[in-house]
Amino acid sequence: MLKRFAPLVPIALTVLLAACASQAPQPQVSVVEPQPTVEYLSDEDMAELTDDKPYEMPQLADSILSEGLSLIGTRYRYGGSSIKTGFDCSGFIGYLFKEEAGMQLPRSTREMINMDAPLVARDELEPGDVIFFSTRGRGRVSHAGIYLGDDQFIHSSSSRSGGVRVDSIGSGYWKRNYLEAKRLLALAPEQESAGHR
Repeated sequence: MLKRFAPLVPIALTVLLAACASQAPQPQVSVVEPQPTVEYLSDEDMAELTDDKPYEMPQLADSILSEGLSLIGTRYRYGGSSIKTGFDCSGFIGYLFKEEAGMQLPRSTREMINMDAPLVARDELEPGDVIFFSTRGRGRVSHAGIYLGDDQFIHSSSSRSGGVRVDSIGSGYWKRNYLEAKRLLALAPEQESAGHR
């Protein structure tokens, strides 16, 4: 009986192999694991990990800059130190520091730059720092403004350029004439006794 089926074995194997070969290969299914949700650390969490305090804009700088920005467009006037008359650069800075921080600053940029306040490196500027320029050459201070952040500063520029405005210290003219910066707010009286509004 085995001899009778023996010739059929090669034929059956051939049919079986042909049937297997004619089936298309099935694509491999890969299981995709769900990705964990990314959670970013808050400034406070980061501070706990690094032992650094999170940066907060000082309240005095914030109020000085807010008031300064509200005065954009106020006209330039040499020797001016009020909203009514207009401002020159030192008059503008003096007005803001007196109104918002209770500080009586010297009237001229020459006297301001000589104040015993911390000198600030160009790459360590913080909002509220007073920056000085030498716009008339000879390396002597002749103009000043208040640093806003992101390379911007606010100042009472000139009557030709529209008075109080915001400019970039990275622009050619201001970058070329940049002199130094001081943190005059470090000299501010305690907020309770400052008498600012």
